[in-house]
Amino acid sequence: MMTLKALLAQCNLVQAHVARELGISAGTFADIVNHDKWPVKNHSDLKNKLGDLLMHAGATTQQIVCALSPAPTTDVNTAKKQKAQATTLEPFETTFKNVPKTTRHANDALTLKESTDMLLRKQTITQAARKSFNLFRDPFLDDVNEAADVYLSNDIRYVRESMWAVAKHGGMLAVVGESGAGKTTLRRDLIDRIARENANVIVVEPYVLAMEENDMKGKTLKSANIADAIIHAINPLINVKRSSEARFRQLHKLLIDSNRSGNKHLLIIEEAHCLPTATLKHLKRFFELEDGFKKLLGIVLVGQPELRLKLSEKNAEVREVVQRCEIAELSPLDNQLADYLDFKLRRVGSELDKVFDKGAVDAIRAKLTFNQSASRGLRGEGHQVSLLYPLAVANLVSAAINSAVEIGAPLVSADIVKEI
Repeated sequence: MMTLKALLAQCNLVQAHVARELGISAGTFADIVNHDKWPVKNHSDLKNKLGDLLMHAGATTQQIVCALSPAPTTDVNTAKKQKAQATTLEPFETTFKNVPKTTRHANDALTLKESTDMLLRKQTITQAARKSFNLFRDPFLDDVNEAADVYLSNDIRYVRESMWAVAKHGGMLAVVGESGAGKTTLRRDLIDRIARENANVIVVEPYVLAMEENDMKGKTLKSANIADAIIHAINPLINVKRSSEARFRQLHKLLIDSNRSGNKHLLIIEEAHCLPTATLKHLKRFFELEDGFKKLLGIVLVGQPELRLKLSEKNAEVREVVQRCEIAELSPLDNQLADYLDFKLRRVGSELDKVFDKGAVDAIRAKLTFNQSASRGLRGEGHQVSLLYPLAVANLVSAAINSAVEIGAPLVSADIVKEI
């Protein structure tokens, strides 16, 4: 039977790094590895976290279960304890034995992001800090109130214009980005732009409150719900037909009549990564509703990176949707970080060099960039994972500004950022 120590070596996992990932001391983890002595508190959670870590490093479920199972003993009392401990592995084995390895590694970046918790929880600049830096309002709090407040890098501008093109000319677009990347801001900007430019576009937004990808977790968004939303957006006073066939005939006729009156129609679905596969497949049928050569409905899906996985070309169930859907991804700010911070500060009457010294921006970039392998205790080179999205940047910068004022520093320096 493979020991835990041998499995760690096989997976190229460094014990000190694994201990840090588990949130325990190196000594405690050494007791686990060498003597099978587990902490009494959170024993089950710790085993499952370690199992998850080993799984991501390439170990099989069978190897993990064997390595984390206590060694056999002839002592009756010890045997009873071991039997109780062994049951803690059952949830892990049940949960992960059917998870494809490719899916686990595709979600590595998300797991990393969750483990760092975007480095900081929600932060706001204190009143004392705003006074000290002459910031009459927080540049990151309720900061987008008009189109001029939307920061546009080349990448963001491409996504913005792609959304506008679907609203004006039809098509199907999936906007993908991490939490805090600015997806909701672009959706709000699109709706504001439609009103601002007096475009004859009827926007349909089905309610996605409590929406989940299966009915065990919550309420799924079905094609019937989408049909109801479209009907009520075009004619709020109409009585919706009860039978499915009659309802969809009613929907098609309303779209045709509205289109012939000069209107275009745009369906926007937020949290689209929670859409069940069946609903994704049905979107093709909505997209193909037409009047002669005219498509009647443009579709914009907005979701987190799981949406890209669902729309993979390897997913045979939704291949007809994938062939018709463009994916536009919101990238991290990375090289635009200094420009982004200067833009946000200028919107509140300040400038970058009035708040940060020359090395601070590079320190922010380094703080929010991780090496995938190093973060998991793997030896060798890994790939870089960037969390330089507006929400994470705002949290880190706000905390750094507050810290600078607390210690009496005139500007936010690299050292202050490193200490956050």
